[in-house]
Amino acid sequence: MLKLLALDRFTILLVVMVILASIAPVAGGAADVFGILTSIAIAILFFLHGAKLSREAVMQGIMHWKFHVVVFVFTFALFPILGLLAQPILLPLLGKELYWGFLFMCFLPSTVQSSIAFTSVAKGNVASAVCSASFSNIVGMFITPVLVSFFILGQSQHGFDPTSSIVQITLLLLVPFILGQILRPYVYPLMLKKPGIVKAFDQGTILMVVYGAFSGAVVAGLWQEVSWQTLLILTVSCSVFLTIIMLLALYLPKWLGFNREDQIAMFFCSSKKTLASGVPMAQILFIGQPLGMIVLPIMIFHQIQLMVCGVIANYWSKHPVDEFKEIEEGKE
Repeated sequence: MLKLLALDRFTILLVVMVILASIAPVAGGAADVFGILTSIAIAILFFLHGAKLSREAVMQGIMHWKFHVVVFVFTFALFPILGLLAQPILLPLLGKELYWGFLFMCFLPSTVQSSIAFTSVAKGNVASAVCSASFSNIVGMFITPVLVSFFILGQSQHGFDPTSSIVQITLLLLVPFILGQILRPYVYPLMLKKPGIVKAFDQGTILMVVYGAFSGAVVAGLWQEVSWQTLLILTVSCSVFLTIIMLLALYLPKWLGFNREDQIAMFFCSSKKTLASGVPMAQILFIGQPLGMIVLPIMIFHQIQLMVCGVIANYWSKHPVDEFKEIEEGKE
């Protein structure tokens, strides 16, 4: 219940940031300063993520390559394919910018913290979840810009080159992450004394980026272009899309012969998309584009996936593996 309340608080804060940006958007020179502060916060956040990640857990899970292949296919192949196939339906309903945001969401890596947390609660393979989710985020720093270049910006900006975006993402996200790993023996003991520091930075940084992104979008006329009907259609689209992905992530690993612990970890790692990495990437990749509309789909999808995964993880935690087998065999 406390976890659900904490989730609700963050959801409320996200809504507050959108409302605040709508009423009092940051603009002009103040927006430039705010953008610099946000970039610094993002770099610190990924430094802390690097320092927090256990090398022992990575080494334990890294050899489980079949597991990682399945998660990789879900994250960077199945998600994008389904997103592209949905274009004839979603593009007329959402419009170009929101559909770009929806497709961008499909190109993003998996989450790290919540995938690991839900896998742990549901008694899944935590070591493989740690390794797979972290690997997804690192690889996504290179794959996501390429996918965006080829399927989104390449169609609207002739000759768009993702190289500069990859370099910026590497400097902003990957370099601090690696520094955190290198300095982990010195930083992690300090983090243990302040266990909430990564969570605070995680949520605080996202709130800063959301406020900045929506401020720019409001100044550009976001709410004159997006109606409540469009928001409802976007929410339903994200919910349907998540349902399809979760059903595939639930049954495919079982069909492939993975044990129950692996199935649980695959379910959470394969069906989720990161807001923490997604919004900073959007800032770099979609310069000159309506950023508020681009990040709106991942914001909505992120909240839906957290709430649904929270319910599922809580249910699975109360049903041991043997009991699950009996239930499944009884259904069959």
